[in-house]
Amino acid sequence: MGYVLLAGAIAAEVGATTAMKYTEGFSRLWPSLATVLGYLVAFALLAQTLKTVSVGTAYAIWAGVGTAAIAVIGMLFLGEGLTAAKAAGILLIIGGVVLLNLGGAH
Repeated sequence: MGYVLLAGAIAAEVGATTAMKYTEGFSRLWPSLATVLGYLVAFALLAQTLKTVSVGTAYAIWAGVGTAAIAVIGMLFLGEGLTAAKAAGILLIIGGVVLLNLGGAH
């Protein structure tokens, strides 16, 4: 169940970060509300996740998957280009999350 909650936390954080792009410095009401609500949901779900998943594992997955997802959303939907450095960075993030999880497995 912890990983299901973590997936929800990641989705909420990615949604909130994407919405933030449209807030224009928090001057637009609806994107601003979506951003705040998304982060509240993300942190609430992450807090619940930490009841059953170790903090190092949960945070590594949350931060890594969230960062990679936002980078991909930026490339696919927000006109941000794909460079070799960006692709390598995403792969390194994913690889780091995998290594952290393998190192923490008992």
